[in-house]
Amino acid sequence: MSYVASKVSEPEFEQAVSEIRSTLEPLFAKRPELAKAFDVLKVPERVITFRVVWEDDKGQCQVNTGYRVQFSSVLGPYKGGLRLHPSVNLSILKFLGFEQVFKNALTGLHMGGGKGGSDFDPKGKSDNEIRRFCYSFMRELSRHIGADTDVPAGDIGVGGREVGFLFGAYKQIRNEWVGVLTGKGYDFGGSKIRPEATGYGCVYYAEEMIRVARGEDFKGKRVVISGAGNVAQFAALKVLELGGLVLSLSDSKGALVATGDESLSVDFINQVAELKLKGGYLKDLSAPSGFKYVEGARPWKLVSKVDVALPSATQNELDEEDAKALLAAGCGFVAEGANMPSTLEAIKVFETSRKEKGNQGIWYGPGKAANCGGVAVSGLEMAQNSARLQWDDETVDAKLKGIMQTAFATCLDAAKAFSDDQLPSLVEGANLASFNKVVEAAKAQGDVWY
Repeated sequence: MSYVASKVSEPEFEQAVSEIRSTLEPLFAKRPELAKAFDVLKVPERVITFRVVWEDDKGQCQVNTGYRVQFSSVLGPYKGGLRLHPSVNLSILKFLGFEQVFKNALTGLHMGGGKGGSDFDPKGKSDNEIRRFCYSFMRELSRHIGADTDVPAGDIGVGGREVGFLFGAYKQIRNEWVGVLTGKGYDFGGSKIRPEATGYGCVYYAEEMIRVARGEDFKGKRVVISGAGNVAQFAALKVLELGGLVLSLSDSKGALVATGDESLSVDFINQVAELKLKGGYLKDLSAPSGFKYVEGARPWKLVSKVDVALPSATQNELDEEDAKALLAAGCGFVAEGANMPSTLEAIKVFETSRKEKGNQGIWYGPGKAANCGGVAVSGLEMAQNSARLQWDDETVDAKLKGIMQTAFATCLDAAKAFSDDQLPSLVEGANLASFNKVVEAAKAQGDVWY
């Protein structure tokens, strides 16, 4: 009797592949040979899985699974975060790594794409438990990474504390100080603006969208933001700095939304930052004047008038009905601060509205472009480590803004090459520009041929 292995379902990865491939069809129609190249590049160069055994505070043995997906190195060392969360599995990490390849290409820096992490949950764990886990995790991961090979960073569940432990473990195991991780503390090789970079960069990208589409800026714009973590916090602070109104934040328990024309303040967002460092939720804070907390909700349907939406929480948090609600509320711009927060159905609503309604529709900035600011500053941290120097806040922020403006222009120019629309699709532009860059490098190195 013959045995046929069933195909393992990888829904998040399959969604990412489908989204990118669908927007590359105009390119494949002109150059069919590139469809086979895409089939090659969607397969990771290497997938590493390993056992992580660590000791809890009761002296008991615990075990988790560790992963590193090294997706593509044609543009530089593998680069991408480590995620510690119970939901981590190979499908999610392959989706994140695949997106990272094209995101990194848009920064203009020499970085390949990868992603990794574990199903370990740092929430509720003591500092000593997290340290012991990180040292055990790095004992295996250290075999596969290096400053010129693979440079991980933080992601969900991996902040400055975890990066510090991981860096200390690598240094102890390998007996070398190198820029093998980014997101480090400033005193041992980190970069200014790294914590702020993804949120700031998303707003800079959205600012370019608003400028090109309408000749305006953020002043007076009503901005709905999801999430309450690092990305959402710093996006909110940058919106306030640029004169916009922040109408919402959210977390896994519910959403805090404006009931009128009030905006969240810098002081309140700083309170949220302190709360999140302690593992708290928005429901633990008193809602400021002009705001209400809605249990178990996301913000998209709860605000009646919106100019800009910045989904900054997690994947697939904004669905078709949410997209329609934003359109009805007058939203003109969506820029993704999270990775793949919009479902394929939501993206279709955005893209269709722009084609049918023009300037009254929604212009959509995909995550691989709009949230590439975080990895861009990670790349700048790598450069600083290599030169054994550090730049000040103003220098890094200026470089970040320039990278985001260039990423936007790259997406727009590529989109225009395949469309006659006055406001062509930025998601098509992002995918076309980044794929072209990666596939040409792969061809030059003999990874694909046609």
